[in-house]
Amino acid sequence: MNNVLVVKNKLFGTGKPIICVSVMDVAKEDIVAEVKRLIADKAEMIEWRVDAFEGVRSPNAVREVLKELAPIVKDTVFVFTFRSKEQGGLCSLSSDKVYDLHQVAAESKVVDFIDVEYFYTEDADVEVYTLQKMGTKVITSHHDFQETPSSDVIYMLLEQMKHSNADIVKLAMMPNTVEDVLRLLEETNHFHKRYPKQPLITMSMGKLGMVSRISGETFGSCVTFGAGKNASAPGQIPMEDLKHILDTLSY
Repeated sequence: MNNVLVVKNKLFGTGKPIICVSVMDVAKEDIVAEVKRLIADKAEMIEWRVDAFEGVRSPNAVREVLKELAPIVKDTVFVFTFRSKEQGGLCSLSSDKVYDLHQVAAESKVVDFIDVEYFYTEDADVEVYTLQKMGTKVITSHHDFQETPSSDVIYMLLEQMKHSNADIVKLAMMPNTVEDVLRLLEETNHFHKRYPKQPLITMSMGKLGMVSRISGETFGSCVTFGAGKNASAPGQIPMEDLKHILDTLSY
């Protein structure tokens, strides 16, 4: 148990996966309202997808949202994510602009995790280190909305992200066949067995990959993403349904 990552009394890396729900609203007041609603519904972990925010290009506007959310999320695990269009997000920004957003998030002391798109970030290892020194934890991520690569490539991507010393590594792939889903699950299990101290998130997207969102306890993925008001990726199961399924499967 000493090797398990603990954030706000939530355990990452053992037992039933934690359910994270993304907030995809555009306006500040809607973002705040949705976070309040999710907390009232006992969400375990909330991700603010800042790329959906109408003020994403203004660090001050982002700072104001975080300031308002501070007392609301003080007891709930909170993730700050800018998802680029190249990785399935809603907005494109330069590396410098994304870096500035990450600095705003870290300086706020509101967020528990910042998601860093590892292969789309200049000097990603340096950024991971910098953000951790500022007091936040880091998820390094990679998303492929087109396909699922070979087993060797899947494992290589996970290994490279692990070497950044990120707190959690995350990989999401789009399957085109059942074999794609099985391959991702197999490599998840392989990586988890080799690095049991490294918290890991993997998912196979879309309807075909839906099974991967409920099998984390078996294969080693410590977080699964459920749908709130708006899904942030294809194949997400509504949060309440996902809770029931995971409770049923948990052992």
